[in-house]
Amino acid sequence: MKFEWDKKYLSIAVYSFLVLVAGILFFSLVLNFSKAMAFLGYLVKILMPFIYGFALAYLINPILHWFEDWLFPKVSKGKMGPKLRRRLGILCAYIVVLVCISVFLRVVIPQVGASLYGIASRIPEFLSTADEWVNSLVASLQSQNFPKEGFEKATELVEQVVLFFYGILDKVIPYILDTTQKITSGVLNVVLGIIISVYVLTSKERFFAQLKKILSAFLDRDKVERLVKLAHSSHSIFSGFISGKILDSLIIGILCFLGMSLLRMPYAMLISVIVGVTNVIPYFGPFIGAIPSILLILFLDPWKALWFGVFILLLQQFDGNILGPKILGDSTGISAFWVIFSVTLFGGLFGFLGMFLGVPVFAVIYALFRENVEARLKKRQLPIRTQDYSSPEHPIIS
Repeated sequence: MKFEWDKKYLSIAVYSFLVLVAGILFFSLVLNFSKAMAFLGYLVKILMPFIYGFALAYLINPILHWFEDWLFPKVSKGKMGPKLRRRLGILCAYIVVLVCISVFLRVVIPQVGASLYGIASRIPEFLSTADEWVNSLVASLQSQNFPKEGFEKATELVEQVVLFFYGILDKVIPYILDTTQKITSGVLNVVLGIIISVYVLTSKERFFAQLKKILSAFLDRDKVERLVKLAHSSHSIFSGFISGKILDSLIIGILCFLGMSLLRMPYAMLISVIVGVTNVIPYFGPFIGAIPSILLILFLDPWKALWFGVFILLLQQFDGNILGPKILGDSTGISAFWVIFSVTLFGGLFGFLGMFLGVPVFAVIYALFRENVEARLKKRQLPIRTQDYSSPEHPIIS
């Protein structure tokens, strides 16, 4: 007698087994969390060249796209084959990157290093100047019969600001040295990452097709199409935001350097680098970069610090109202409220990187949630527009 499997009960048994295995793995992970995190860190360290490679390929891809799909077809008038366009595009993209890095290393790094060395050597002078300011403020307040309680609070506040600034200077130099050492020790990973990025850029369509092929073997056609659509929309949000924000910050850094040079302000290159790097953080970036820069100039020349504050305010107004919208447009598709929320949340969880990537990540989550809500509303034959759910007494103001 031939034994026949009941497909219904077999499926239930398989799913029950998988749930049991998943439960065991989850509790094992919770009980051995520190070991699991250590293993994860070790695994990330091994795969670091691939992380560098994929990240580098993703950043260079817009440059490759410009050469491959816009410049070469115009120059060759459509006579250049796709294979040749891809190879020449990768070569030209890396030449552009290498030229930018060379300019950065030859022009920016020496001036930044000289500024940091000057700041480190003048720390005693900064502290002496700060002490004179505190003593002068104390004498001024005492001569005007300032209330004792307010006087003590003001003195304490000034001392805290001075100690905070000194702490920043004391930590910046060792941090930069440590970062330089890590970069030097990771040269091999960077070289391997560059090689991997070339392979990724050469065969990016093949990798995507292989992934779609694997998904199609295990999932329904509709689910695969939804995942592909999600991947395309996520890529559009990420690439638009990251490439646009980097270009925007580069222009702001250059404009800051030119403005500070014309105004003959100290540490022009160092402060321009700080302003440019912190500008990649939406909303909070300008303040993060401007406050320590103003304090840095303040110890040398209070009037120049005041003029720098005015200059950086005008520069950030130009960036926020003209340059930023022109470059970025509405690349994220979320309101200013959710931008601030995502920067605060992801910045608190993951630091500087979270502040930078939090906006596009939240934009993807927001788009998925909105799509799900709208699909459910359509299924129930309800209106999709948000305005339709406001009351007549309290309409939404556009």
